[in-house]
Amino acid sequence: MIKGLAVSLSLLALTTGCTSSFDEINTDPDAYSSVPFTNILADCIRTTGTNWTSLDVGQWAGYVSEIQYLNDYSGYIPTNNTYGNRWYNCYWVNTQLQDILDRTEKVADANKNMRNVCIVWQNFLMYLNVTCFGNMPYSEAFKGSPENGGILQAKYDEQSEIYPQILAKLKEVADSWATGEGSDELGSGDLLYEGNVARWQKLCNSLRLRIAIQISGVYSGSQAIVEEILNNPTQYPCIMEDADNAYFWWQGSGDYYEPYYNNKRTRDDDGMADIFIDHLKMMKDPRLAVVAKPAVSDGEYRGFENGSKSDPADRAAISRMGALYRDNPAGFTPYYRACETYFMMCEAALNGWKTPLTATEAYEKGVRLSMEDNGIGDDATNTYLADKGKWDGTKSRLFFEEWVALFKQNIVAWTLYRRTGYPTYIHTALAADGVSPKYPGARSAFNGIHNDVPFRFPYRNNEYLYNKANVTAAAAKCVDYVWGDQLWFDTRTGVK
Repeated sequence: MIKGLAVSLSLLALTTGCTSSFDEINTDPDAYSSVPFTNILADCIRTTGTNWTSLDVGQWAGYVSEIQYLNDYSGYIPTNNTYGNRWYNCYWVNTQLQDILDRTEKVADANKNMRNVCIVWQNFLMYLNVTCFGNMPYSEAFKGSPENGGILQAKYDEQSEIYPQILAKLKEVADSWATGEGSDELGSGDLLYEGNVARWQKLCNSLRLRIAIQISGVYSGSQAIVEEILNNPTQYPCIMEDADNAYFWWQGSGDYYEPYYNNKRTRDDDGMADIFIDHLKMMKDPRLAVVAKPAVSDGEYRGFENGSKSDPADRAAISRMGALYRDNPAGFTPYYRACETYFMMCEAALNGWKTPLTATEAYEKGVRLSMEDNGIGDDATNTYLADKGKWDGTKSRLFFEEWVALFKQNIVAWTLYRRTGYPTYIHTALAADGVSPKYPGARSAFNGIHNDVPFRFPYRNNEYLYNKANVTAAAAKCVDYVWGDQLWFDTRTGVK
């Protein structure tokens, strides 16, 4: 009894002692009470690179092909759980950046640069998401809390409504920076531009240009936006030189290897696509030796058929990706290249829009920048432009060249194909007999009823669990997850 009482008193003393100083004991004096803005920014930039870099979309863009462990026609059969991490990353990053915006709302002027960068990155992610998935929650997204409306099952907005709103928000940032930079610093968390606000300003306007061109076939406001940007370089500067390319450079160790290198460390599933290698060889393109390695077996450059039902007879006979793009643990993930600006300027000029350069001048500048970015010298570039790469005044020449230059920007290149039909090899290239497809594997064959690469990413599984009615309505016209309903900007015919 006495022993029991003593234990009880001891426990009482211990309990009351702990309770009175609980907060003090469990407070880390070295811990942040709130995460610094620059740390949040760093994680948002890094996770974007991790989640939106995709070798499988490189197959859809016609760059690479699976050469072993073939995934039922080389990845052309995604399920509705295949790309969910991209969807999640878009919305998760938006909430993190919105936290910064909410915490600086009352002192916006003192945080101008950070707020503008947050808005640019939020809308960059929204642009990627709508471009890959199509209709998605937008106007009712992020309104789950009671003070924001308590909307737990957000409706899916039409792409035709989302793109203009993204453009409008980027325009607000562009106009804000046009009046001058803010006084605040972005800090060490700016893993993209190391605190250089002027380069962020150029990225903002370049994204506006890309989006406006992408939807120009279906959106009447595109011409005005493109002309406003291209003809006002002081107010709306763009990425015009390779030094300003939006390249995210990886740390190269721990969890921060460049994704392609990280894949290569343990796998050898991807070789180069035959349509890409054959095109570069036909064009006598000096970038061939940069984007690809010669086959180990015989030193020849050779690709493999996308969509093949079986492995190549000899994997050593297939080229792998070039060292610049896959062999560096601290390599880069490209978000935007300067050559893009000039190729889009060329397209605008061909449309008859007002541009600062002629179509010829813009095309040749774009080619030169792409060559420079790949380490190709002036002599080889001049030879190319005088020979196979010579400008012929057609959108066909422009789009083929743009496709080559976008290597490793898989989503942008896949979008170019969906928008323009180029490279035509993916769908329509014929063999010498003019009847049979030259590259049959590049034309997907899900159950034998589809003749093209996927039109979109499939909606995320969790949407069917937690927002079933809305996602089911949004996916009503989809067929086999990723075909059927083409996205808003995709006006091609004859694909299914």
